[in-house]
Amino acid sequence: MADSAVPPIREPSAASGQDAWTPEASAELYRVESWGDSFFTINEQGHASVRPFGDERLSIDFVKLIEELERRAVGAPVLVRFQDVLQARVRMLNEAFAAAIEEAQYGNRYNGVYPIKVNQLHEVVEEVLDAGRKYGMGLECGSKGELIACLPHLTEEGMLLVCNGVKDRTMLSLILSSQRLGLNVVPVMEKYSEFETLLAVADAQGLTPRLGVRVRLATRGSGRWSESGGARSKFGLSVPELVRLVAELERRGKPEALALLHFHIGSQIIDIQVLKRALKEITQIYASLVRRGIGIKYIDIGGGLGVSYGAGHARGEAGVNYGLQEYANAVVFAIKEVCDAQEVPTPIIVSESGRAITAHHSVLLVPVLEGHRRNGADRCELPADTHAAIESLKKILDNVRNPDREPEELIEAYHDIEEVRIEAHTLFSLGYLELDQLAVVEELYWSIARELLARLRPAEIDPTPAEVLELEEKLTDRYLCDFSVFQSILDHWAIDQSFPIIPIDRLDEKPERRAVLVDLTCDSDGKVSHYISALDDKSFLPVHSLVDGRPYYLGFFLMGAYQDIMGDTHNLFGRVPEVHVYADAEEPDNFWIERIIPGATVHEMLAQVQYFPNDLSRRMSDIVKRKIDAGQVRPTMGMEILAQYVACFNGTTYCDAPGGQQAAARERGQG
Repeated sequence: MADSAVPPIREPSAASGQDAWTPEASAELYRVESWGDSFFTINEQGHASVRPFGDERLSIDFVKLIEELERRAVGAPVLVRFQDVLQARVRMLNEAFAAAIEEAQYGNRYNGVYPIKVNQLHEVVEEVLDAGRKYGMGLECGSKGELIACLPHLTEEGMLLVCNGVKDRTMLSLILSSQRLGLNVVPVMEKYSEFETLLAVADAQGLTPRLGVRVRLATRGSGRWSESGGARSKFGLSVPELVRLVAELERRGKPEALALLHFHIGSQIIDIQVLKRALKEITQIYASLVRRGIGIKYIDIGGGLGVSYGAGHARGEAGVNYGLQEYANAVVFAIKEVCDAQEVPTPIIVSESGRAITAHHSVLLVPVLEGHRRNGADRCELPADTHAAIESLKKILDNVRNPDREPEELIEAYHDIEEVRIEAHTLFSLGYLELDQLAVVEELYWSIARELLARLRPAEIDPTPAEVLELEEKLTDRYLCDFSVFQSILDHWAIDQSFPIIPIDRLDEKPERRAVLVDLTCDSDGKVSHYISALDDKSFLPVHSLVDGRPYYLGFFLMGAYQDIMGDTHNLFGRVPEVHVYADAEEPDNFWIERIIPGATVHEMLAQVQYFPNDLSRRMSDIVKRKIDAGQVRPTMGMEILAQYVACFNGTTYCDAPGGQQAAARERGQG
């Protein structure tokens, strides 16, 4: 039965008519199919699981994985990388384009490049390149640092490196030197002045550069990143600037120098029709230049292959209206249609799909430390000198418990308790109400609120009264989680990105609680404010009641794109521990752990802001010595305190929760 402290959560249609909650009902509630993309599911035991190959050959149970991590003393929060998922995503992307090319009888090939800005971690880049080697996969960089990271990876003959972003003379000179080595490095001109600088550097070295151009299309993107395209986009040459650039190359007798045309209309294209319009526009430009004698080899369609973070999100940008194969078909057929009509050869298709490759492979596992709920009390000890406000609330509580009360009377009772509570706090502020009496007022207020919502919610009044919505919000739990929003899901705070979040186990039980997840930081923004679910109200996450002695973990999914790199050190919370997992049917529980990377320690985070252990220890030692000399503490006690302080330097920046959070996972009533 649902706890009356919060309104009952109405199950999705899959569970209608069923007496028992099922894993299938949880999958529908949390919309696992819409964002899991064949990789994530809920098994018969009610545990979240991953299918690393994107099919039903093998699955890994998250509960088994957590048990293994605890056995190895790997504390949570912890980021789990499923390396096989990276390989599967690379394979799926290339196979989708291969199928589209075969169906369209396209006269050229596909050449994907991985944009390392999405996740620059060395292990991720190497895993992507290893999976993409047989497909000729290349890289994309957007800065000097990324260029330096990418160049040593160009080990295969003809491997493509696309260089986007603002490039100074040093970067352009290094790119030209790489071309001198015979490497297939193509700098993309983001503005005309960059082209002029490239020519000057090339002339000084006596070279003819190979280059690309980002074109500022008339077609605008869709969704959050719509300004990546269109006339007001941050980067790119206008059509007049492009014509001017081509004329300069022709004047120099080097029309073959322009090898690539590039456009980008957003990191997450949510509407396939927008992409089709942009493709036709860039291909018309390509065809015009080819007929002019410019030997363009590549059309780079940029990034934007969408990832569904959960259909039905209130902001309308969490889902995409196409799948991977439809995306590949749209690209191939749109380019071929224009090329055929203009009677020009088809180019090599390049895409910079980063989010679609990396998003699914990382999952953040976070323990819930405790739950805060406002339940009131069934029985309050009334003070000897009972105040009139308490008498009023007690009378209202008895009245509300009368089963014959109509919804209109219950709503009136809510107005009454609001008035009494405000008056009580005013009296307390003026010194006319004692603290213990105010405490009873609060307990009675929350008891009545709980009773009211338990009666009003099942009534299903249409439209839902504002008072019911207020009660739901007030009685939503706060689940304190051992992580930092700013370190681990920065995009949620920065750009309002939603991420799928589900409990790792107990998914065969109905989640009766409503919760807002809050983090460890001392910041009101340190919370998850909207969620992916099948419910109309996205402001809370359906969760289970916490059980003393039983850990409760939440999985944060689709963490692999950008979140690893963009983490902020608010309150000096650092990187969480990281484990690399591979699937293997011959191993216990179908997996083995290749690598464990410890999280950032306290002293590492302190060093980032110029605090160093030797100096801090010396200062703390001086304080302890003064206290010992003054007789305020005994020497043994003083040394123990100093040792305790020093020992913290090598500890985690997150909460210690021994026994898998067993001691901490308890709910506290809060009046």
